[in-house]
Order: sequence, then C-alpha cells, then structure tokens
Amino acid sequence: MSTVNGSGGAKPGGLADIMALRQQILERSEALQQARPAQTGAVEDAKSSAPTGVAQANGPLGDFADTLSGAVDNVSAIQKRSSDMAAAYERGEVTDVTQVMLARQESSVAFEATLQVRNKLLSAYQEIMRMGG
Repeated sequence: MSTVNGSGGAKPGGLADIMALRQQILERSEALQQARPAQTGAVEDAKSSAPTGVAQANGPLGDFADTLSGAVDNVSAIQKRSSDMAAAYERGEVTDVTQVMLARQESSVAFEATLQVRNKLLSAYQEIMRMGG
C-alpha cells in the first residue's frame, strides 16, 4: 500500500532530513573534538594505524560511522558521570543537589537525542529498502 509520487515513492524531504541529521552530528562531533584536543590525537592515531585499503574504501561512510560511534560514546560518558554524581550524593560526598539534577537532566536529554537519531536512521533504512523492490 505505498503511494507513488514523483520522487519514486520516497517521502518528500526524507533524504534531506537524513542529510541534515548527519550534518548536525558532524558539527557536534567537530565541536567535541575542538573541546578535547588530546582525544583528537588519539583518534588520529587510531585512524593512521588502520590498514590503508580499509581507510580509503570507507571514505565518508567511515567518517559517519566514526562520528556516530563518538556520539554514542559521548552519551555513555554523560550517563556514567550522572550515575557517579548521584552515587556521590547518596554517599554524602556531593552536597549540591542542583548539580546532581542537572547532570541527570543532561543525561536524559543526551539519551533522548540519540534515540531520535536512531529512529530517523532506522526509518531512512526502511525507506531505502522499500525503494529497492
């Protein structure tokens, strides 16, 4: 029950939405890399140690995968920090409940954003698979 329109059945703006999300992820990744120059050096070392054929074959896809992986790692670090702060508050080590609540909110927002990106990517993948038939 798919409707056919001038774009071959794809939702209007579907690909544009994905590209916009990709651009946002790239911009956030760039901002994170600028904020953490020491971590950037480690990423460059890892890229340089990869086999030459693999690094060249991946191109933009490899960059996107690296960006996505970095974003997930960042969310994981935010969640761990929030959990650590909550545990420290429970032990009485942190007395500023505002910091704990802000860390928990930041963790929640980061997770929700990651979930939304995942949903958009899954939706785009399903749309592409429908176009192949």
